[in-house]
Formats: sequence, C-alpha cells, structure tokens
Amino acid sequence: MTTKRLWIVLALIMATSFAVLGMMGREINRQAPPIPAQVVDTSGTVLLTREDIQTGQLAWQSMGGQQVGSVWGHGGYVAPDWSADQLHRETMALLEMWSQRDFGQSWTSLDDERQAALKARVKREMRTNTYDPATDTITVSTDRAAAMREVKAHYVALLSDDPALESLREQYAIANNAVPDISRRNQISAFYWWASWGAGTERPNDSITYTSNWPHEPLIDNVPTPANIVWSVASVLLLIFGVAALVFWHARQPKEEHLEPPSGDPLFGMKPTPSMKAAGKYFLTVIALFLLQVGLGAVTAHYSVEGHDFYGIPISEWIPYAVTRTWHTQLAVFWIATAWLGTGLYIAPIVSGKEPRLQALGVNVLWIALVVVVLGSMAGEWFGVQQIFDLDTNWWFGHQGWEYIDLGRFWQSLLFVGLILWLVLVTRALWPALKEKSQAKPVLVILFLSTVAIALFYAAGFMWGKHTHISMVEYWRWWVVHLWVEGFFEVFATAVISLLFVRLGLVRPMVANVAVVFGTIVFMTGGVLGTAHHWYFAGTPTSVMAIGSVFSALEVVPLALVGFEAFENWRHTKAAPWVKAYKWPILFFVAVGFWNLLGAGVFGFMINPPLALYYIQGLNTTATHAHAALFGVYGMLGIGLLLFCFRSLARREAWSDKLLAWTFWLLNIGLAMMLFMSLLPIGVVQAFASIEHGMWYARSPAVLHSPLVQTLVWMRVPGDVVFGAGAFTLAAFAARLVIGGLKPRPVTGPAPEPAVLPAE
Repeated sequence: MTTKRLWIVLALIMATSFAVLGMMGREINRQAPPIPAQVVDTSGTVLLTREDIQTGQLAWQSMGGQQVGSVWGHGGYVAPDWSADQLHRETMALLEMWSQRDFGQSWTSLDDERQAALKARVKREMRTNTYDPATDTITVSTDRAAAMREVKAHYVALLSDDPALESLREQYAIANNAVPDISRRNQISAFYWWASWGAGTERPNDSITYTSNWPHEPLIDNVPTPANIVWSVASVLLLIFGVAALVFWHARQPKEEHLEPPSGDPLFGMKPTPSMKAAGKYFLTVIALFLLQVGLGAVTAHYSVEGHDFYGIPISEWIPYAVTRTWHTQLAVFWIATAWLGTGLYIAPIVSGKEPRLQALGVNVLWIALVVVVLGSMAGEWFGVQQIFDLDTNWWFGHQGWEYIDLGRFWQSLLFVGLILWLVLVTRALWPALKEKSQAKPVLVILFLSTVAIALFYAAGFMWGKHTHISMVEYWRWWVVHLWVEGFFEVFATAVISLLFVRLGLVRPMVANVAVVFGTIVFMTGGVLGTAHHWYFAGTPTSVMAIGSVFSALEVVPLALVGFEAFENWRHTKAAPWVKAYKWPILFFVAVGFWNLLGAGVFGFMINPPLALYYIQGLNTTATHAHAALFGVYGMLGIGLLLFCFRSLARREAWSDKLLAWTFWLLNIGLAMMLFMSLLPIGVVQAFASIEHGMWYARSPAVLHSPLVQTLVWMRVPGDVVFGAGAFTLAAFAARLVIGGLKPRPVTGPAPEPAVLPAE
C-alpha cells in the first residue's frame, strides 16, 4: 500500500474513532447514576442532600482522593475501595440487624436456610431502585437508614483521631486525624454512600446495576453480567484473529534490501546549537526527578507494612501515604514527559538544520516554567492533603484527587501553557524541514501532528469542574492518561526514533515512512476506542463494555510483532563499528520492545477483558501492569531518548559504557524482581480472594495484612534495591558527563554535514 493510501486510511480511522468516542461520552453523561437532590427514609427524614454528596466528593479529593483507596475500582491499593467497602458494611449491618431482631442471633450463627431468606431480603432492599425522577429523591427504608448511620459513624471515626480505629487507620495507611473538620467527614461519608448506591442499585427497567454489577458482592448477587461474559469471550477471539492476521500480513511483506550504513557516524562532529545546549538541562532534570520518584516509591511501598512509620520513624504526620503516592505517580509522568519534551526541542534543529531566532531563550523559559509547575504542584498537594486549604483553594492550588492528574487547576493551567509554548518552539524549529521536500516527509508530518496532539489533547483535563459527575470525570481523565500519555506520546516517540535512525543512515527514509504511518494506523485503530476499557464499571452503559473489550483487544495485536522490532533495533548495533557508540541507547529501545510485549501486552490483556477486570480491577494485578508498562515502556523509552541526545551533546571521552551497562541491567532486572517476586504474586492472592469472597475482602486487612501477603510485600525490597542502584548508576553517568563538561566535542576531521534530512 502506498504512503498516500495509508494517510487516507489513518484519517478515516481517526475521524471515525473520535466520532464514536464522542458518542460514548454523550451516552455516559446521559446514563450516569443520578445524584439526587435528597435521600430520605420512608418517614420523610432527610438523610443527606446533593450538596452533601458533591461537597463530600470535593472533601475526599482534598484528602488525596484516588491516592487513598479507590472508588469504582480507580485509585490506590492499600486503603479499601470505598464503594465496595460501604456496600459490604451496609449490607452486613442490615443482615445483622434483621438477624438479631428476627431470630435473636448474629448473622454468622444462623443456619443456611435462614441466611438464604435474609440474603434474598437484603438483595431486594439494596438492588431495588427507589430513585424518583419527578421529585429527584431516593427513598430508603428506616432499617436501611439505620444501617447507613452505622456505617457513617464508622467512616467519621476512621478519618478522625479516634483511638479505637488507630490500628485500622495504620493498616489503611491513613494518617491520624486525616480530616479534622467533622462536617467534611460527614460529607465524605455521604459521597461514599452515593458511590455504593450506584454500585448496588439496578438501573431503571434493568437487572444490572449502574456499574454493571461491580463490585463483586455475593450477598446481593453482584456477579458478572451476561454481557460481561459474552464480550470477554469476543475480545479473546478477536485477539487471536488479529494476531493471526497481522502475522500473515508481516509474512507477506517483501524482505528489505540490505542497507549499507555510512562509513562514519553522521552526527560525529555535529555542533550543537544554543537551543540544543539549553535542552541539556531538561535531561539532567529528568534524572533528578527520576531519583526522587524512586525514593518516594520506596517510602510508598513501605507504607504497605507500616502504615504510619518508615522503619519505626513516625513520618505520616509530615509526609503521609497520600502525599508520597501522589508525588510518586505524578513524578513518573513529569520525568517521562520531560524526557520526551526535551528530545523534541533537541532534535528539531537537527532535522531542519535551522536555529530559529531566540530559540534558546524560549527553551530556557519553558524549563523554568516546568520546574515551577513541578515544585509548585507538589507543595500545593502537600498543603491540600494536610487540610490547610479550604475546598475552593484546594481545587485551584492543592490536590484535585484524580490519579495522575492530581495537581491543582492553577498548576494544571500553567502546565498547559507550557505545552503550548513547547509546541510553538518545536514547530518553528521544524518548519523549514516541513516546507521542503524530503524522502522522510511522512515521518516528519507524523512527528509534527503528534506534537500538536500532545500540546492540545492535554486540554481534555480541563473538561471537568468542581462538581462534575465522577463518571464524566473518569471519561475525560482517561483521555489524558490513555490518549495523551499512552497514545500521542508513543506516536511522537516512534517518529523521533525513526528520524534518528534515518539520520544515522541505518534505515531508508521510505521504509521509515511506511513503518511509522502503518504503525500509527495499527496502534490508533485499537488505541483510541480501546480507552473505553477503563470505563467498564464507572457508571457507564453496557455499550461501553462492548466497544472497550473489542478495541482494547486490538490494542494488544501489534505487540505480537514487537519481537521483530526489537530484533531490528538490536541488529542496528551490529551495522557498523561506529554504531557501537549508540549501543546502549539502542538497547534501551530493545528493552522497550520486551516490556511492551510483557507489560502492555501480557499484563495489559490480563486485566483488559471485562470478566477479568470485574474481579481484579483495583488489585495489585493493576499495579503489575502499571509498573511494567509505565516504566518498562515509557520510562525505558525516555531514558533511551535522553541517552541519544547526550551522545551528541557531551564530550565522548566523558561517556561511560560501563556505567550504562550497569544501569541497563540493574533497571531491567530490578523491575522484573519487583514484579515477579512481589506485585504479581500479591495480585494473584487478591484475585482468589475477590473471586471467592468479593472485592471488599480482597482489599481488606484480612488479605493485605495476612502473613503471606506481608511476606510478599517484603519480597519487594530486593527488587527495589536493585532498581534503585540502577537509578543511581544513571545519575553517576550523568554526573560524569557534567564533570566532563556538557560541551560539543572538538572536530578533528572534515567539517560535519548539516544536520538535515536528505532531500529528494
């Protein structure tokens, strides 16, 4: 297929995919669980109001939100999923109340026949939808109202400094007196109740709940829906078919003719421009943020053992789990994105051979802005979690409470302005090359379009406000996390790597053109609509599950060929003696292929089918996928890119392949140890607990603080140590470059060729 036809196919796929994505958003908004004006009991007593629920959501966000437990499966892993926990506690309160009143015995003492009768009764009580659209009111029985008050008292005490719940707070890694204001605690409990109501209440004229029967709760027959099972089978079948079709296509492709590489390094002797030199500080910033993120990861992981202390030091008063996990996850996005942003600024002048006027000034201003956003947002999040801000101030400057987009709206706005500035800087540097005819023009266009998408699609994070329904927040949040981070950044990186290999003379421009455009087609075919697999149980209709399961399976299909891609990347290191200078940057790209297959492919599809995700969403199986994909793919990619830039930026005599070898193997082995010795086994233990007893149990201290799981948590330490050592060797490598001087190497041979793409 010609490049022109590929462009037409790509345009049709993108237009169709985003049209469907938009229609899905409309349906999610239309069919989301209603937030009632009030909840009353049958005697007319008002139990809570819409203001209580919405303010409670804001208060929950201010204490860390999705970093402290989860709601509808999205969030942290140490504290409970509050929707599942509330649902189970309220159900048990009703069963215990009726058991004592009707039989004079506790629920656990009843025989099977009486338990079955009460289970049928509690199922009707919990699943029956009593929301009246005419009055905008939910009505519950007086018995259920009493159960609600009992659970509310538990949460109000939990978020205070009540000594009776000190041990439970430590197991949840929630600081003592996490929410000092009792009115906020009451409102948070109202939000928890509403979230559980949506999870346990059937949709009007239907037999499934607003969250498609999630979480698994056997007491009220919250079990997988028929659609869940059907679309899970369909996704597996489609995956098998897709892999077979792609392998068949690959087998039919003609063998690429051998390309004789240049006799010498085309970039050797290249004189970095002022803006390229200025971009060097981005890569040093990346390493500093990476080190900080690794350290915070160790502290965050330790909170799973000591919820208030770090090896006996009571640190939760100053830096609680909600803060360390926030910073740990947010810094991962910051340093990886900074690596890619810096790469874009660095290679643009190489591609065009032009240095726009005042480009270096713009690069420096953008770096200052990024540092301000990183430090300012981290400080604001600390103030927010410490409950120093009021709720309005927290929204703007503190903690938004949404995982990976925790920074306050003010800092988020500054980041968006920075991305627009980055787009302007990269575009003005690329523009001369975009205007000229060249053999690699399609790759350049993909690079430019992905740059535009990276800058503009972050705007999806502004599509929700303080009181936006959580179903719609999740809809837009995953536009940022999935489409922005996992989508357009990956396309950008693919184009950058292809341009680098073309510039080095290791890949023909026409081959790179077809590979990049076709790869973008394959990825975006599943990637855009595959976003929906994050929304299965977020108060969304069944159609979301159908679309998400099918297209998330297609996301995995291209990973069947990553072995070929990894082999081609590795083969480049053998192309000519001078290519050995790029051995370790290229090997990091090889590692990306490995972790793409394992982390995004195997571990991703492990949790993607609706039936699998139904039981294991929000367990350490999700953490397994997240660590393997986020660092294994995007982190390794970021490190590979910065090493490529360092290679032509720093003095070659300061380069140390030995340190890079240690870095490469320590990071990869440490990550594998972390996954296979700790995170994955814990996830498997939790999966059995979830399937047998319910989601509430899989996230409870009975499982997470059992001797087996606590041993597995400690088994993470060796992997963390090895991984941390890899981070420090990378820092040592960077320090060696700094000491050696981040200066252009002296030109000892003939004058270097201009750093431009070959013209037609």
